[in-house]
Amino acid sequence: MADTDPDALERQIERTRAELARTVDAIADRVSPKRVAEREVAKAKANAKQFVTSFEDLLRGHPRRFTTYAPIDEVGPPRTPSMGPLLIGIGAAVAIGAAVVLLRRRAR
Repeated sequence: MADTDPDALERQIERTRAELARTVDAIADRVSPKRVAEREVAKAKANAKQFVTSFEDLLRGHPRRFTTYAPIDEVGPPRTPSMGPLLIGIGAAVAIGAAVVLLRRRAR
């Protein structure tokens, strides 16, 4: 049977109201522009750190992903890959990131 005690119903309503308030606060916090920006900045920093590490490895001659091997008949150290495509990619990423930031600032 259902609770017919008014005090018990009132306590249940208050618990439900408190749970709903916590849920709404959590959703609002998660989708707030400040929190979204913080998460995006953290993600960008992590990606930048990974990129810098990969780039340092490439410059030191210990590339992880860009390994190329010299042909067997060639004498000397293995050739490193061309930096052109990598630098073009970096420039494009920076330009797109700057455009996104500027567009978001203008939208406010």
